[in-house]
Amino acid sequence: MANVLQLTFNPFQENTYLIYDDTQECIILDPGCSTPEEQAELITEIDRLALRPVRLINTHCHIDHVLGNRFIANTFGLTLEAHQGEQTVLDSGLQVASMYHIPYDPSPAIGKFLTAGDLIQFGNTTLKAIFTPGHSPASLSFYCEKDRFLIAGDVLFKNSIGRYDLPGGNLNTLMKSIKEKLMILPDEVKVFSGHGPSTTIGEERRNNPYLVD
Repeated sequence: MANVLQLTFNPFQENTYLIYDDTQECIILDPGCSTPEEQAELITEIDRLALRPVRLINTHCHIDHVLGNRFIANTFGLTLEAHQGEQTVLDSGLQVASMYHIPYDPSPAIGKFLTAGDLIQFGNTTLKAIFTPGHSPASLSFYCEKDRFLIAGDVLFKNSIGRYDLPGGNLNTLMKSIKEKLMILPDEVKVFSGHGPSTTIGEERRNNPYLVD
């Protein structure tokens, strides 16, 4: 069985995820750790659980989700994986960090491109990549069918949706992604978002004001 550990970092209160199973292999999704203290917290959790990070993945490449990419890549010798369509977003990192006055050790470039339908395999766990643009140009969500959970990035939140006013965002595209790619999943699927608390597909189907007719 796969486990999901959520850690919340940086001024944007971004959720970083460690996903692991009983093999102790894990993937690190959207490392937002931006200070030595946050980096130490992440390493402490990895050591406490005796995990072995084997993949570094971004759901999308907005600044709050990539602040720890360089640290993780260097510490564990990992290649960054994300959709090719996010590279332009990643390239704007220094400019955006300067605009928000936050320190940023520039992320490595995307070294392995992921796309819709790709299977993310580690240990005894498999996640399927789902193409869910709209918040960003080429955001990916990751679904574990076996254990019924979804890593949604900033596409879907508890009783809300991702913003669509940033470069590459589009409301119609975002709603299409949510309705046609995520709302078709079973009600019991637990949704882990890029910010805030977890939810379920069923709860959002019933209560999300953007989805309830």
